[in-house]
Amino acid sequence: MKTLVSKTAALLFCLMLLPAAYAATLQEAKAQGLVGEQRDGYVGLVVANAPADIVALVRDVNNQRRQLYQQIAQQNGIPVEQVAALAYEKAVTATQSGHFIQHASGAWVRK
Repeated sequence: MKTLVSKTAALLFCLMLLPAAYAATLQEAKAQGLVGEQRDGYVGLVVANAPADIVALVRDVNNQRRQLYQQIAQQNGIPVEQVAALAYEKAVTATQSGHFIQHASGAWVRK
């Protein structure tokens, strides 16, 4: 009986980890054409009907970026928007060919 309980608990634990194991990374989402670098220094959804895990990924990445931008801005005595604009410039340079970036018009274009 103890063995059955142990095996059941282990199986339930593995099933709980399954969604995390399949969650997309930012680079995978970019490679799939679902996510791109926005002009405001954050990432955005290239497609309107992105899966929920991609939407959550974008939200999480942007939250992390926002915190980092605020920290850099505070340390350097500059506006957060200026930090974000510089981050966009660096992101465009680092973006791989074929991945999406946001054009000045707001349209998504492949680099």
